[in-house]
Amino acid sequence: MSDAQLPPAGLPGLQCPIPRSEYPQVTLAHGGGGRLTHALIERMFLAAFRNPALEPLHDGAVLEVPAGRLALSTDSYVVSPLFFPGGDIGSLAVHGTVNDLAMCGAQPLALTAGFVLEEGLPMDDLWRIVRSMARAAKDAGVNIVTGDTKVVDRGKGDGVFINTTGIGIVPEGVHIAPARARPGDRVLLSGRIADHGVAILSVREGLSFETTIESDSAALNGLVGALLGALGERVHVLRDPTRGGMASAVNEIAASAKVGLRLEERAIPLAEQVRGACEILGLDPLYVANEGKCLAIVAPGAAEQALALLRAHPLGREAALIGEVVADHPGRVMMRSRVGGTRIVDMLSGEQLPRIC
Repeated sequence: MSDAQLPPAGLPGLQCPIPRSEYPQVTLAHGGGGRLTHALIERMFLAAFRNPALEPLHDGAVLEVPAGRLALSTDSYVVSPLFFPGGDIGSLAVHGTVNDLAMCGAQPLALTAGFVLEEGLPMDDLWRIVRSMARAAKDAGVNIVTGDTKVVDRGKGDGVFINTTGIGIVPEGVHIAPARARPGDRVLLSGRIADHGVAILSVREGLSFETTIESDSAALNGLVGALLGALGERVHVLRDPTRGGMASAVNEIAASAKVGLRLEERAIPLAEQVRGACEILGLDPLYVANEGKCLAIVAPGAAEQALALLRAHPLGREAALIGEVVADHPGRVMMRSRVGGTRIVDMLSGEQLPRIC
């Protein structure tokens, strides 16, 4: 396939660019560094991710860096199954790293992508994942500028693992850190919890509900950018409650800032269908993973404005004020339950759902 035949940037074609008749599945030779490796890179990855920084196909990418402080984050994605309601491992890999940068107060500048492919992975599945990554990156306004591909023996890779590293720019006047939580600050949540974990489990275990529960996987840099653009330093802490769920995230903040947190269970958004699924499965939704939600701790005088800003964004329509930072019980999170009692919300001691992201 010549360059002229490659799909244009941001609009990868529907059909897998590796001919099925020749290579319907990934082979070990695709990771050998020879002709098949180059064909895979040029026909699939370059076709989907094409941008000026990637096109030289050099050992790394050279970028122009605007003024500001650099934020750097890396994560690896091993979710099972690879495809689930509301997303797949490709979009999740982009969203997860973009969100990690956003939680540092940064706007993403560029991503890298490393693929560990298992021999025998259907090429159509790989193309579907790559196209999904391209769409997610385009929607988030970030380019994938360099990467790497390895192939492992059949039975040693579970299809595909993806590592993404991102760099972003933190503008002046933005200082986000868990230790900045102060007594009197308000705790906000951008929307419903536990959708992602329950969506994964429903597919993995073959469970069916009245309606399909979809993952909340989404890039939050636009929502966070709106919040920081209006409130600046009055936003003290940002955190995306992924593995370990919301409970683990608030405990990490309390421990880092040496403050207490007091939450209201009734205020925490939770879909009734997800609540019911968690009750059936014996899961506490506070500990179930999310991939498109944000915790924001803001100065007390900024809480109403922050809530309005979150609700004005498509990804924050169900945002809620769920609690406050207190000087009492430093390092602990307390929650008033729906029935009026108070309980400790502790850190997750194990893993409720493995291979969730």
